Amino acid sequence: MSNDVVSAPRILAVANQKGGVGKTTTAINLGTALAAVGETVLVIDLDPQGNASTGLGITRKAQQKSSYHVLIGEAELSGVIVESAIPRLDCAPATIDLLGAEIELANLERKTHRLADAIARMLPQKSYSYILIDCPPSLNLLTINSLTAADAILVPLQCEFFALEGLSQLLKTVERVRVTLNPRLTIQGVVLTMFDKRNSLSEQVAADVRDVLGEKVYHTVIPRNVRISEAPSYGKPVLLYDHTCVGSQAYIKLASEVIRRERELKAA
Repeated sequence: MSNDVVSAPRILAVANQKGGVGKTTTAINLGTALAAVGETVLVIDLDPQGNASTGLGITRKAQQKSSYHVLIGEAELSGVIVESAIPRLDCAPATIDLLGAEIELANLERKTHRLADAIARMLPQKSYSYILIDCPPSLNLLTINSLTAADAILVPLQCEFFALEGLSQLLKTVERVRVTLNPRLTIQGVVLTMFDKRNSLSEQVAADVRDVLGEKVYHTVIPRNVRISEAPSYGKPVLLYDHTCVGSQAYIKLASEVIRRERELKAA
């Protein structure tokens, strides 16, 4: 790995203000797939539900410092990072304290840049090629912190009737953040999730999204797959739970697409 990649990780915010679209599933399985091909990955869990943490097998412990303590200035990011069972994949876990972070952040200096500042302070101590931020399912101050820290946003989009409606609101927020807080923010891509090829609605939604966003939509789609749904209850990404299932293979393909887009960006 070259030194410039080590010193400057690519920071991707995995975000969608709608819940139940496969956001956390995408964050942990994309992170696992990237680590499996040799990338070093940090997943930052900024969702108060903490599903990315538990999905990586990281259990909540009493007095555990988390991403919440980083945001309010009670801990450094390097001090809360936990190694997962997956080689080259670490996690900055979430705790339920994040529920109150919105109110506390409102009174702090640089309230929209708390995460960006924490990542900048961490990099001399720890290096990663990718940092994935699992955002909460809302456009709140936690998500704004994620978008302000990120180089790009990766949007999981469920193949359902109102998918495009919710996406337009998110894209407006991305544009606002780009103009006012983070001019480097781009859209890495939109990944279609919970795709059911037996359902004509899935095909129609996929076609509509591709018509609107073109090449921003990844070629890889994440299918509805029972193994993906089962894996979190075992504290494992689906790639560890059943690496041969169609869900696992889809996330491996998605990781390849993400890496290819990053390489094209560097070459441009």
